[in-house]
Amino acid sequence: MGKITGFILMLFLFSACGKETNQVPNVAVNLVGFFSPDQLSALKANGAIFMDGGVAGVIIAYNSLNGYKAYDRCSTVNPENRCAVTLDNAYTVTDPCTGAKYSLLDGTPSKAPAKIALRTYSILVTGNNYQVTN
Repeated sequence: MGKITGFILMLFLFSACGKETNQVPNVAVNLVGFFSPDQLSALKANGAIFMDGGVAGVIIAYNSLNGYKAYDRCSTVNPENRCAVTLDNAYTVTDPCTGAKYSLLDGTPSKAPAKIALRTYSILVTGNNYQVTN
């Protein structure tokens, strides 16, 4: 009986090992404000703007297919390093620390070593006013 219990205990221990979640820390986000004319121009020209908040900053992205989206800038590859992604174009951002790329359409990884999507925040836009929360 003791061998069976020991075997089951070892099975649980080994099944828990090696499972990295690479989760971006969960921090409170509640950004409320309005888009300045410069920010609106940047959104239309570049597809995204960066703001303070979150773990490594917040990205507000816009495209005609999906409307507004908000993500944390913290890369999901080694999130403990808090490496902030940078804008490539209206559709992708890159982690300058690892070269991982993410889609701004939905935050999903588009180039290794990224395996987990960017942390997504809720965004509500009414006219020039916005609210980003989690």
